[in-house]
Amino acid sequence: MTDWKTLADLRRLEALLRRAGLDAAAIGDKPQRFARAAETVGTSDASALAFFVPGRIEVLGKHTDYCGGHSLVTAVERGFCIVACPRQDDLVRVFAQDEDEEITFCLDPNLDVPVGTWTNYPMTVGRRLARNFPDCRTGADIAFSSDLPVAAGMSSSSALLIATYLVLATINKLEQTERFRAHVVDELTRAEYLGTHENGQSFGDLAGDRGVGTFGGSEDHTAILCSTADHLGLYSYCPTRAIRQIRLPNDLVFVVGSSGVVAHKTGAAQELYNRASLRSRALVSAWQKQDPEPVVYLADITSKGPPAVDRLRTAIAAGSDGFDAQELSVRLDHFLAEEELLTQAADALAVQDVRSFGQHVDRSQELTDTLLGNQVPETRDLARLAREQGALAASAFGAGFGGSVWSLVPRTEAAQFTQRWSAAYVAQYPVRESTCGFFATGAGPCAFPILS
Repeated sequence: MTDWKTLADLRRLEALLRRAGLDAAAIGDKPQRFARAAETVGTSDASALAFFVPGRIEVLGKHTDYCGGHSLVTAVERGFCIVACPRQDDLVRVFAQDEDEEITFCLDPNLDVPVGTWTNYPMTVGRRLARNFPDCRTGADIAFSSDLPVAAGMSSSSALLIATYLVLATINKLEQTERFRAHVVDELTRAEYLGTHENGQSFGDLAGDRGVGTFGGSEDHTAILCSTADHLGLYSYCPTRAIRQIRLPNDLVFVVGSSGVVAHKTGAAQELYNRASLRSRALVSAWQKQDPEPVVYLADITSKGPPAVDRLRTAIAAGSDGFDAQELSVRLDHFLAEEELLTQAADALAVQDVRSFGQHVDRSQELTDTLLGNQVPETRDLARLAREQGALAASAFGAGFGGSVWSLVPRTEAAQFTQRWSAAYVAQYPVRESTCGFFATGAGPCAFPILS
């Protein structure tokens, strides 16, 4: 908890953000965003809730998490500044300050949630928590502002979902209940649970619903809730396990370029995103038809070694679940290649072999285009232009079908590189000038509360 005086004190807010791991450049106007949010929901109560919830970069591991594979991720230093206070009823009011929009809903297990807008995410959380925890009936007034580009592949939607959860879970003391503790034992399982808020799956006895409509995993939630400042985290999924933390060399920084091609998870990109996920499920379905041993995820099969992969290729010869053999073979090829490249790239970065790291990333970018097929011309060229302008490594990331590209550059050259990269991109895509964006970020900390 914090107090309203702290949220009105810009210098105090800056000091708290710096203590959490953000430097002056990353802090930017976040104190002002918190102060504005506090003004919106401020009451005479002595205390409030405030959180910073970042977006994330998927460094490597494209469409691998929901297959039970690996990914290399980090939080960015941009995200949601959210302030809330408890109510005396079951209503939740959410003020989106950047959009100047507001929604009000009840904590109801049968809440009708509209799709296609930002309101889907807080409402989905409210419905799921009300369904899973019958005593979760204390609402909140919530206001948020974000310096994270929207629908740009940096998990702004997952960050908003998590921010809403943190508020409602804290107010209702959910994480102190026996029911919660029986299912969620640490930060990794908490991230898994929140992943099911999006994909709609049940989590043990915590019943699912339709979620937000995407068939994804828990990579985004893991990065947002578990990242360590100045490090990249290597994780495996289904279940989520922390493999290792790799320190980002002190003299390097990410520069993120948002293409300006939006990729809303609940919008037009959802069907394309889900198709990649469904092909993974179809591979597993084909295996299950010829092998009595139960498996759930693609990685359960591929981890058995080359003989199992060969058997899987035989099993998909006639197609599966509406996908033909070629579609399934290409999806399998991508998963196998990305898993291998990710391991090699992580090993290289761990010993600061940035040149080899960049080469592995180049190959990953090539395969996401030719095999996974989730690139658009803008992201394809944005990655190419980054390398041409001197980036040590560069790759598109996120669900694809729009979104962003990360570049790794020397910290001392970040400003000049950003200028060159953005100019080259706008010269090639002048129609994107008003919607694209570029910013530098270190490997940031995970979500954290603002405490007095």
